[in-house]
Parts: sequence; C-alpha cells; structure tokens
Amino acid sequence: MAQSLKVSVMGDSYSTYRGTMPNHYATFYPMPMCKVSEQSQMWWQQFIDRNGYQLEKNDSYSGSTISNSGYNNEDYSDRSFVARMNEIGDPDILFIFGGTNDDWVPAPMGEYKYKNWTKEDLYSFRPAMAYLLHNLKQLYPDMKIYVLMNSDMKDETDESIRTICKKYKVDYIELHDIEKSCARNICRTILHCTTRCRNLICLRSVTRWTRRNI
Repeated sequence: MAQSLKVSVMGDSYSTYRGTMPNHYATFYPMPMCKVSEQSQMWWQQFIDRNGYQLEKNDSYSGSTISNSGYNNEDYSDRSFVARMNEIGDPDILFIFGGTNDDWVPAPMGEYKYKNWTKEDLYSFRPAMAYLLHNLKQLYPDMKIYVLMNSDMKDETDESIRTICKKYKVDYIELHDIEKSCARNICRTILHCTTRCRNLICLRSVTRWTRRNI
C-alpha cells in the first residue's frame, strides 16, 4: 500500500494531546504524572512514525463517551463520538479508541439495534456504538476502521464491542496488561496510560495492521 496514508483518531482522553485537536476540546495529555510530555510518545504518533504515514485529524475529546450519556447525568450530545463522526477529515485509516467513559459513567447498555435508531437510542451504549460504525462505514466506504478496546472494562462492555464490530466487519484490538498511572482530575482519581502503555498500544496496533496488509 502507499506510504503516504492518512490516519485519523477518534478518541477520549487516552488519545488527546494539546495542540493536535480543536481548541475547544478538553484534553488530558501532556501529563507529567503519566510520564507523557511529548507528542512523539502518543501511541498514534508512534504508529504513524513507524509506518511513514501522516496524521489527518485527531478528533479526541477528553472525558467523551460513545453514547450521549455523560457523567453526573449530563447530556454529552455536544461531545460524544456519535456527535463527532463527521469531524475526522478524510483518512485512509481510522482508529476508534473509546468506550472507557461509557463504562465508567456508566451509560445505559441498551439493546443491540442495527437500524431505525431514535434520538433516545443514542443515550445507550449498544445502539450508539452500532449507529457510529454503521454511519462511518456509509460515509467512508474506502476507509479502514480499527476499534481499540481498553483494558479493565466490564465484561458486558467488552462483549458488546466485540459483537457490534463483528456485525459490521470491523477489526477490534483488545488491549491487555497495559501500564497505567493515577492522575487526580477534579474530584475523581482516574487511571491513564504511561509511556510504556503507549508503546504497547502502538506495538499491538502496528502488529494488527501489518497482519492485515502484508
């Protein structure tokens, strides 16, 4: 394949880096407590650099959910993944790294639903995830999508992502044993990736990409 492929990232705090996203987006990195102080340490930048690709768009928003259900019963329809699906530019490859905040909120799980979504459906994780992948496949038929699954999520969340990805024939990459560090954010203590963790995410992403495209 051509070496000038464009890569976009749709993510939450794990993929944010100040200066690479729209200015009004909430960001988490750089974060010295997690030993991440340079853009070159981000998992997606390492993937791009190792392959000679270019960053098309980093559409990552710290704290965002795939569904429209947010923390403290807030409406996240201004920042959710389903609200941002048209903001990824025109990439050849899209990495979706989300679901962590839906898991932590926790957002309603909802039922598996693959058509005729209502506005209310998008406040539940399963229909929102299906809606996201369905529309991305429709909007970008030639784009390759990879879904990254964070470690330490509930089994129900993991299985929902697997099931919906299989439905839409989207590759998913399950992350295990990745190093995380505590960082205090307003009123809660949350775990985020260290540099070692980001190296591992990149390695597994590169490995999956290579296997699919050699």
